[in-house]
Amino acid sequence: MSTYEINGRSYSAAPKPGQCLRTFLRDLEVFGVKKGCDAGDCGACTVWMDGKPFHSCLVPAFRGEGRKITTIEGLAQTCGDGTDMHPVQKAFCDAQAFQCGYCAAGMVMTVASLSLEQREDLPHALKGNLCRCTGYRSIEDALHGRSNIEEDVAGKALGASLPNPFSDAILTGKAPYTMDVAVPGLLHLKVLRSPHAHARVIRIDKSKAEAVPGVVAVYTWEDVPRRLYSTALHEDHLVDPDDTYMLDNVARFVGQRLVAVVAESEAAAEAGCRTVHVDYELLPAVFDPVEAMAPGAPLLHDKDVLTDNGNIYCDLHGEIGDVAKGFAEADVVHEATYSTSRVQHVHLETHGSIAWQGEDKRWHVRTSSQGPFAAQKKLCYLMGLRARDLHVFTERVGGGFGGKQEMVSEDLVLFATMKLGRPVKWEWTREEEFIGATTRHQMTTRIRLGARKDGTLTAMDVEVVSNTGAYGNHGSETLAAAMASPIAAYRCENKKGVGYAVYTNMIPAGGFRGYGASQTTFAIECAIDDLARKLDIDPMAMRRKNVVRPGDNIESIWKEPSDASFGSYGIDECLDIVERELTKGNGVEKPAGEDWATGTGVALAMLECGPPTEHRSGAEMRLMADGSYHLAVGSCEMGNGIATAHQQIAASIVGVRARDIHVVIADTDRTPYDTGTFASTGTVVAGKAVHLTAEAMREDILDFASRHTGADRANCRLDSDAVICGNKRVPLAELHAAGAKAEHRFAVSRKAYLSPRTIAFNVQGVRLAVHRVTGEIRILHSIHAADIGRPINPMQCRGQLDGAITMGYGWALTENMVHDGGHMVNAQIRNYRIPAWADAPRTDLFLAGTVDTIGPLGAKSQGECAINPVAPAVSNALADATGVRFAHLPFTPDRLFDKLATS
Repeated sequence: MSTYEINGRSYSAAPKPGQCLRTFLRDLEVFGVKKGCDAGDCGACTVWMDGKPFHSCLVPAFRGEGRKITTIEGLAQTCGDGTDMHPVQKAFCDAQAFQCGYCAAGMVMTVASLSLEQREDLPHALKGNLCRCTGYRSIEDALHGRSNIEEDVAGKALGASLPNPFSDAILTGKAPYTMDVAVPGLLHLKVLRSPHAHARVIRIDKSKAEAVPGVVAVYTWEDVPRRLYSTALHEDHLVDPDDTYMLDNVARFVGQRLVAVVAESEAAAEAGCRTVHVDYELLPAVFDPVEAMAPGAPLLHDKDVLTDNGNIYCDLHGEIGDVAKGFAEADVVHEATYSTSRVQHVHLETHGSIAWQGEDKRWHVRTSSQGPFAAQKKLCYLMGLRARDLHVFTERVGGGFGGKQEMVSEDLVLFATMKLGRPVKWEWTREEEFIGATTRHQMTTRIRLGARKDGTLTAMDVEVVSNTGAYGNHGSETLAAAMASPIAAYRCENKKGVGYAVYTNMIPAGGFRGYGASQTTFAIECAIDDLARKLDIDPMAMRRKNVVRPGDNIESIWKEPSDASFGSYGIDECLDIVERELTKGNGVEKPAGEDWATGTGVALAMLECGPPTEHRSGAEMRLMADGSYHLAVGSCEMGNGIATAHQQIAASIVGVRARDIHVVIADTDRTPYDTGTFASTGTVVAGKAVHLTAEAMREDILDFASRHTGADRANCRLDSDAVICGNKRVPLAELHAAGAKAEHRFAVSRKAYLSPRTIAFNVQGVRLAVHRVTGEIRILHSIHAADIGRPINPMQCRGQLDGAITMGYGWALTENMVHDGGHMVNAQIRNYRIPAWADAPRTDLFLAGTVDTIGPLGAKSQGECAINPVAPAVSNALADATGVRFAHLPFTPDRLFDKLATS
């Protein structure tokens, strides 16, 4: 045994051979040390050794012997004054310099180690710490001592910038994420993935794997339930194709799971995977969706999902008006093709689940998911269980962005624990996220626009080809979204569209922030600019003339009535703001030299707040004996701030401080049903359920208080922690005691459904410089205006917008999944390149002054749509600077070089 000093405490332990310090610390239940990459790329695992920061995933555990190791849990102790928080932790709390919080421990540890000199060059000092949620602005605020939070005052929760209720736990390493739990007798699951893009399994020899010391079981397609399903999580499972098996005997993409190995340790499970021998029959593969649609292309599926068109899983068609007539009336016609790239979510907490059987003889699944209730339904279907026998829940989720609107880890661990009777854990690696999870759909969009000389649109014709990959999860829904709001955003009597979601031998695509609309927003917003230039009309004026207005039908290409409605309208204000700020400028000059060209660009995006398919949520609220409130909602908290928003909605209605509302979320045992936290519904559906429930709670209290005191109901009102009935003030704790004697429970529940759906808008402005020789791009000014209704929590809204915009810049400028024959060649964070501190432009954010009549308390969705106009605004600015339309993402220097050389 060796001795280790960790956070001032002595441990006697022996690391396993080759074990890194990160896993060693977590084996000792020091869970504040997070796993984001295990390659030294993200910084989530940062700890101190003798006061110096290290990425613990790169440090052999034995090197920690005899040294003082400090993690986020022990950082405050280094102050030596008994404080609960180190000054940096306090600064992060005051600035709310986190969202999901998964990166916060590592970020805090690095920042707390910086000298004054290092703080002068933060892009360099923080290059080893990544955040996918915040866009880094709030972290910069923390470093400069700025406080972004307000006082929590009873009755004034609505519109206040209040802190996350779990702030202290997140910043001190006490907040439990999915894998932050010690489970006695835990087994570990790993999978063997296909090395081939398309192959039939002829034979699997698992005998050598079963002989590996520590291996408990090996499962193949012959061992698991043979039921077709989709990994996508939706209220209506029929919108997704049942084209997937838990384990299959046909591999349709490189990275598809084929064999599951369960062992006493991760190392043994991985060793078992390496010794499984599989004989394959290689099959022809197709990677391009246009080629996949051609006659004679290799077919991916022979299941019930096979259509008359072979690999075309879904096709959508529609027309309003007469497009041929519209083009005949046009003075100018523009036609071009634009394409967007396949990108990964890179939520820093990877997928993972733990399953076990409890003392209640029920099965329990702890998972990192955006939809535990939908996952419960699918698991029950696969395993033949009743819903009451299965409990699915989340703890804190370390980011999602649509990537966890899938059931990709829960099924195998539940199957294994049901077979073996022991707890089973499966935690994905970062490489597995890149090769085995889902991505944004790569889409190619052909646009044809017609307009009169004055800029009035006369016809819109859109054709979309979506590469859904090997499986169709989300394929039809993202295609429908792609052909909805981006087209509906513009007034035009004649619109036509056709779209295809096509199977290929690529990694499956899925839900991703923006959900299909991002891709066609890019195409349409670029085309609007191109058309404006042909007409010699200012691009901003072109948008003002044609953007949809109150009184217009909100329609894309389908004639059927829609429940999308204007609960408020702020696009005109957003356009004015961005134009004003671009004109005013920010004083940032382009780099010196004649090779730098500058340009400005704008783009808009429209969001229907929620999907057109069914979405529902419930909430429960109780008055507690001490006068506080219990609120239960099925939504997931993954950095979206929804727990804070729900807390503030309820507090504003019952007139208390937000901290007097104690929130429980995302648990099929402890909260009401919720479809899932995706599609911009956390505020407008679950928030509406909270709104209705809090109103019912208020009425329940006042009705009882009226009866209890004998006062007229009209003379009773809530006053913070009491009820005033006439001239009498009754504390809520006293009222609860009276209710208990009368068997009055002070408990209410309400449900909310997504209809009608209100409309939100976002406008992005960009001024940039591009080097004509190297293709380097520098963002000089970034402006964003958002029409999100009344913000429940302005600080959190700005944080969500910042994060979405930064993700949009990553999509536009740096991120790209590079594949060769279906193999991803850059399946590492450092080579994939999400924005680091130095890559993230600081955006000037503005909110339109709208108050919505449909959303709860005047609010609209805001966490998703801000990503959509960023890439087209960058493209439009590039076109303005160079005279060249760069129509295909991303805008990396190597992709710009050839065109710039001839411009």
